[in-house]
Amino acid sequence: MSNKNSTEKLITLLENQIAIMKQQNEELSKKLDQSLAQNKYLSEQIHHLTKTLYGSKSEKSKYQAPDGQCSLFEDDPSFSDSEHTDEQSTESVSYTVIRKIKNKKRNDSFKEDVEIEEVHHHPSDLQCDCCQSNMHEIGSTIVREEAKFIPAKMVRVQHIEHAYECKRCKKDSTQNAQIKRGKAPMAVIPRSIAGPTVLAKLIYDKFIQYLPLYRQVKEWERSGLLTNDKNLSNWVIRVAEEWLLPIYDRMKEVLLSKSILHIDETYAQILNRSDGKPGQSNAYNWVFKTVPSQGPVIVLFQSALSRGRTVLEEFTTNFRGTVICDGYSAYGKLPNITFANCWAHVRRYWLKADSKNGRIGVGYCDQLYKLESQFKKCSSSKRRKLRNKYSKPIVEKFLKWVEESPFYGKNALAKAAEYTLNRVQELKAFLQDGRIEIDNNPAENAIRPTVIGRKNWLFSVSEAGAKANAVCLSLAETAKANGIDFYQYLVKVLTDLPNLPIHNQPEILHNYMPWSKAIQSTCVK
Repeated sequence: MSNKNSTEKLITLLENQIAIMKQQNEELSKKLDQSLAQNKYLSEQIHHLTKTLYGSKSEKSKYQAPDGQCSLFEDDPSFSDSEHTDEQSTESVSYTVIRKIKNKKRNDSFKEDVEIEEVHHHPSDLQCDCCQSNMHEIGSTIVREEAKFIPAKMVRVQHIEHAYECKRCKKDSTQNAQIKRGKAPMAVIPRSIAGPTVLAKLIYDKFIQYLPLYRQVKEWERSGLLTNDKNLSNWVIRVAEEWLLPIYDRMKEVLLSKSILHIDETYAQILNRSDGKPGQSNAYNWVFKTVPSQGPVIVLFQSALSRGRTVLEEFTTNFRGTVICDGYSAYGKLPNITFANCWAHVRRYWLKADSKNGRIGVGYCDQLYKLESQFKKCSSSKRRKLRNKYSKPIVEKFLKWVEESPFYGKNALAKAAEYTLNRVQELKAFLQDGRIEIDNNPAENAIRPTVIGRKNWLFSVSEAGAKANAVCLSLAETAKANGIDFYQYLVKVLTDLPNLPIHNQPEILHNYMPWSKAIQSTCVK
């Protein structure tokens, strides 16, 4: 009996040990699975970072079909005729690429309005070595052309007001003295030596050439003007506040009257902040851009201390329409505003998931972009119809594939799937309106000057300086988008506005918008 009890105890002990070992084995298996998943995630991160560091930075896909290839719209007679394939056993595509050959001459490097200076070279001795008689010219040859640069020069302009009186009335004691005085035009900045051309060059060099003010000081000294970067900074701020801001405000009114806007933001730095945060904290530059189908393109920048939703709410108070943007959480659930999300960002997420499924996701996006390249020259209504016919099935097929695919965890594929599925309605918005672009690339391209600029001028000392930068950048990029010379535009604005009653008669500013007929006729590139 005792042997039987001991055997049962032994069996129970062994069963308990087996159960404990089984539990430990399950826990170890679970930890192993977690470690493998983490290892896979870290491997993807290393691969992505290595590719980012050493690989190609371009996201461009080769979806441009060469001339002569089959049209995407062979079933639509408005795009192509039907193909004759009765005698074809295999699919064959042939095309001819015609390149325009231009024999560029050396003098083609010059613009047509460049002044020509002729330098004639005659023999030093015009007597015949044989008979000593005078020789006569029989021809000439242009042996070469070269560019000659004449540096800009500084001119000290003195405005002198002359006074005149009537001698006859002066002698007549019954008459009041008659005196007339010439009136000099108002200065852009009172009690400052900076004239319109100097200020225009200063702003042009900073916001088009991205030349910071401290580096401009030496250039001004070479031209004959002794100044410092503090003076230059004050000039930019004064000009922006007094003369460019009224134009900026009018541009903002016109921009907010549109129904479609591109919006994006990027970080910046302001040293002296009013919110008490250190200068190392990020401030932000927001960019707002209209679409070409709604009139002249307007690009507007706004400086802000944060990337918060309140900035967007305040700016869009009077806006009604659609905002094209990325997937940032601040964009969403604003009154009277619908959102269209960017397919370039979706494609970027799937591109980061460098795998078979990642390439499938990129492939769907490329199909949409291939179609967009075909729709580019169509009217808005035509583009909406074509998108619903050709793009919509691809979008639905893509979203169905993402929903049914088992992408879980923290890997790049799961992030791409999550990013896509969280923005389904916003990603479909471009299908309903032909004026809406498929991506937010116009805003990203518009904000690029601030990215280039901050690498040169690094930071703004004050919030006033940051606001002045935003105003100047807005006018610079809007002028560029409307095909006018920004320097000439600034010269005209800073010459005319100080002598016009723009505060009492703000309608005068209509003639100084970058797209106005008056500006287009005088400031063309």
